[in-house]
Amino acid sequence: MKKIAVVADSNSGYTPEEAKAAGVHFIPMPFYIDEKEYFEGVNLGHEEFFDFLAKDADVSTSQPSPGSMLSLWDELLESYDEIIYLPMSSGLSGTCQTATMLAQDYEDRVYVVDNQRISVPLKHCVQDALTMAEMGKSAKEIKDYLERTKFDSVVYITVDTLKYLKKGGRVTPAAAALGTLLKIKPVLQIRGEKLDSYAKARTMNQAKKLMIDALRKDIDELFDGNLSEVHLDIAHTKNDAAAQEMKTLLEEAFPGCGEITIDPLSLSISCHIGEGALGIACSRKLTV
Repeated sequence: MKKIAVVADSNSGYTPEEAKAAGVHFIPMPFYIDEKEYFEGVNLGHEEFFDFLAKDADVSTSQPSPGSMLSLWDELLESYDEIIYLPMSSGLSGTCQTATMLAQDYEDRVYVVDNQRISVPLKHCVQDALTMAEMGKSAKEIKDYLERTKFDSVVYITVDTLKYLKKGGRVTPAAAALGTLLKIKPVLQIRGEKLDSYAKARTMNQAKKLMIDALRKDIDELFDGNLSEVHLDIAHTKNDAAAQEMKTLLEEAFPGCGEITIDPLSLSISCHIGEGALGIACSRKLTV
């Protein structure tokens, strides 16, 4: 049986400590804040990050340097036969494309998965990769399964402010001003490659209802309403109280759904939506 190293970055929702405990090899995502480089989970935590955002610091996302990826892969391949790396969705970052290009020089020893996930659904996929590796699956078999099931996941997020969507060019200044005046709470969707607009609500309670109704429809369409096949998850940006309230609502809406995970959203998404955001997700449980 081949020995396989599972590699993930901080977009998966793992902290360095969680990754180490799970047996996952960790790559921290870099950020530039006022032109200084920081690494998520290493010298940049969520509290500090949102403090920078509140002060209107110049925050930009980046991707791991090719040198840092190659150095980690070379080190791992001294002890492992193959590597499986799960970066965030190729539609949200260039990391996947860069890693895929670099992996071509490793002659089928490094496999990069593009299953278009981020945050808690990606974390489940990392856990699935570990499980499949323990079952004796090859890195190629793991990659094939995770990419074959990439559309069996959807995330809905509502934001508390339009400021960061405007800053990132996802809404125009005029639309942001009107939305702020009317107290509109947009609901965004991550399904496949992109972060797209899904609906608009006038209150946070209405946004929560919209998201739960959308999730119910997705569970019916993707999983024939079978909750035993589904992970239900909640993610947020510095909004733990609302996340706990949403957990109660999901338990009421989907009785018998099992454990519901609550995690902070990765900083790569947080910088585009700001604090106070709340998201829910469904994704397929491992079926091999």
